Amino acid sequence: MTSIFTPEGKNVACTVIEAGPCVITQLKNGEKEGYNAIQIAYDDKKEKNTNKAERGHYAKSNSTPKAMVTEIRNFRADLEHDLKVGDEINVDIFVEGEYVDVVGTSKGKGFQGVVKRHGFSGVGMQTHGQHNRLRAPGSIGASSWPSRVFKGMRMAGRTGGSRVKKTNLVVMKVITDKNLLVLKGAVPGAKGSYVIVEK
Repeated sequence: MTSIFTPEGKNVACTVIEAGPCVITQLKNGEKEGYNAIQIAYDDKKEKNTNKAERGHYAKSNSTPKAMVTEIRNFRADLEHDLKVGDEINVDIFVEGEYVDVVGTSKGKGFQGVVKRHGFSGVGMQTHGQHNRLRAPGSIGASSWPSRVFKGMRMAGRTGGSRVKKTNLVVMKVITDKNLLVLKGAVPGAKGSYVIVEK
């Protein structure tokens, strides 16, 4: 993350994403696969970590083995007939000022209590003789009925490490020579992790 100044002089926190070059490795159509989509791949990986089936797949697009592969449906319907396997998609498809969605895997936090996981405030002040209750969940249900804990009850448990979509992030800058995209605000995931940017 970094921060940039807007033309009005406001300092805005931003995330810098390297968004290309992505290679089109497959074009799917309704006749063969049952739906229309393009498969794009990004970031080289070592050939020794790639099996023969993957090597053959990437050879069709004249590209090296890639670490991240994803499918995008309804990609630029106006360009659909001009796309070919092996073409590169760069950051110049984005325009400054437009809104995008970012999908990624959030940081894993491990097993956490209800205060950190769900924003509970705890039982309250340390008074009337109570102790070590400050971050406790409190009551979780009734007694003789229903004699069980309802599914979905907000309790302590494993937090983070899940697929998250952050919507309506503004594109602040598009740096085409380095394939960098500067988005307003934060995106899910740690530094260096893979994300999908959707228009």
